[in-house]
Amino acid sequence: MKISADALLFDSDETLLSSMKSAYRCWTRWAEECGMTIEDVLRVPVHGRPAAAIVADLLPAEKVDEALARLEQAEVDDAAAGGVVPLPGSQELLEALPADCWAVVTSGTRRVAEARLREIGVQVKHLITVDDVTQGKPDPEPFLVAAQRLGVDPGRCVVFEDAPAGLAAGRAAGMTTVALTTTHRAEELDADAVIANLSGISAHATDAGVEIAIRA
Repeated sequence: MKISADALLFDSDETLLSSMKSAYRCWTRWAEECGMTIEDVLRVPVHGRPAAAIVADLLPAEKVDEALARLEQAEVDDAAAGGVVPLPGSQELLEALPADCWAVVTSGTRRVAEARLREIGVQVKHLITVDDVTQGKPDPEPFLVAAQRLGVDPGRCVVFEDAPAGLAAGRAAGMTTVALTTTHRAEELDADAVIANLSGISAHATDAGVEIAIRA
């Protein structure tokens, strides 16, 4: 499958990198500090959602801000502790692209996203986080903000995501969607194309934009 685009928009966690070990450690400790277990946390929808939304589902409103600040600091500190690794193909793909034709669009905070991307050696010029929007995924706002910052038509963007919420956001933004099966089975993912990871993607910039080849 070949796609012509003006910009590529990547989710971060479990798309460019895997942070599952780090996140599990941090959320487990955080849950214990709050008098819960990780099983209690996992009873609410978590994947692809901002931490603020998850914490708000778990704690009284007056405790959310302080608990969220502790969690964010723990995730920043833990990023270099061995739980963040690049996923296959991500570094090679980004290195082949000009900095102004791609962005990272994540439901995480800027501090956490920068710490994790730094750990895998990715320097990103355009980073859109939960701090930059009023509505997170599955709302299309994060991807529309990315397209605006890159100065491209949303319809000429390709979204790479592992989570149903992120794919829904990409579709709602009118973008082409490519799903990675790093966290969900292929049949759970509604996308224009489904791949195992970014090693199935090759891309090169042309005068007309970016030409993308997707291998099954």
